[in-house]
Amino acid sequence: MPHLSAAQYGKDNIRVYKVHRDEKTKVHTVVEMTVCVLLQGEIETSYTEADNSVVVATDTMKQTVYILAKQHPVTPPELFGSIVATHFTDTYKHIHSAQVKVKVHRWTRMTIDGQPHPHSFLRDGSETRNVVATSTDGKGIEVRSAISGLLVLKSTGSEFHGFYRNEYTALKETWDRILSTEVDAGWLWNTFKSIKDVESAVPEFDKTWDEVRTVTLRKFAQEESPSVQNTMYHMCEDILAAAPMVQSVDYSLPNKHYFEIDLSWHKGLKNTGTDAEVYAPQSDPNGLIQCTVSR
Repeated sequence: MPHLSAAQYGKDNIRVYKVHRDEKTKVHTVVEMTVCVLLQGEIETSYTEADNSVVVATDTMKQTVYILAKQHPVTPPELFGSIVATHFTDTYKHIHSAQVKVKVHRWTRMTIDGQPHPHSFLRDGSETRNVVATSTDGKGIEVRSAISGLLVLKSTGSEFHGFYRNEYTALKETWDRILSTEVDAGWLWNTFKSIKDVESAVPEFDKTWDEVRTVTLRKFAQEESPSVQNTMYHMCEDILAAAPMVQSVDYSLPNKHYFEIDLSWHKGLKNTGTDAEVYAPQSDPNGLIQCTVSR
C-alpha cells in the first residue's frame, strides 16, 4: 500500500535587501540576501486528500520574511535565520520543523579618493556567507554557518606523490604544482535551546566567520601542502581550537587543475617542468575532496 514517507515544502529564492541609514553620520549599511524556507509537520493530507487547510501558503512565507526583516536585525545571518525558523514553529502548531537557508551576497563599501564612500558599494567577488537554521519542536535550533564560493590559487607550494598506483594509474607524481580550489567551508554550532540562546551567541557568529576565513587563507597560503586532504584536515583542527562553541567543521574543495602545455613542437620551445610558465586551466573533470572533523 503506498504511503507518504516524507514531505516538506516552502518558498525558495526570496530576494531581500535591507539598508540601515545612520542619520547622524549619513552612512548607509546594506545587506542583500537570498532566503529559502522549508516546512515539515502535519501536512500529509495536503498531499493525500487535497486538504489545503494545513498549507501555509508559500506567498505567506515570502511576506513573513519581508516583515521579519523589517522588524528585526538581519545581521548576523545566524540570528535572522533562527528568528524566521522559530517564527514558523511557534506560530503554526502543526508545523514541527522549519528550515531557513540564508545566503548573504557581497557588497563592499567603495573607497573614493582614499575615503570610504557613505552609500556606494561594489561586488568584489562571488563568495557568499551562508547559514542554515533549523527549528524543530523538542530539539531546539540547529545552526550551520558556511563560507561558499571563495576562489583561491597558489602558484607553488603544493605536492602530490606517494599515492596508490596500479595498472589504471596514469597520473605522474609531482613535488611542485599549482593548487587552486573554490572553498566551501561549513561549521555546525552546538544546538541552541531557544532564540534567547542564539541572541546571546551573536558576538561569536561574526568573530568565528572571520576566524574561519583567516584560518582557511593562512593555512592554504603558508602550508607546503602534501595533499588537499591533509591541508583541509589541518584547517579543521585550527578552527575547532579557535571556536569552542562549534561542534564540527566540514570542507568541500574541488581541485581545479592547471596543466602544463608542451610547446616543444614549436622550434623546441621549452614549457614543461622547471621551464613551465604557460598553463591551460581546466574546467572539468576535477578532483573533489571532502571531510568533516568533529570534537
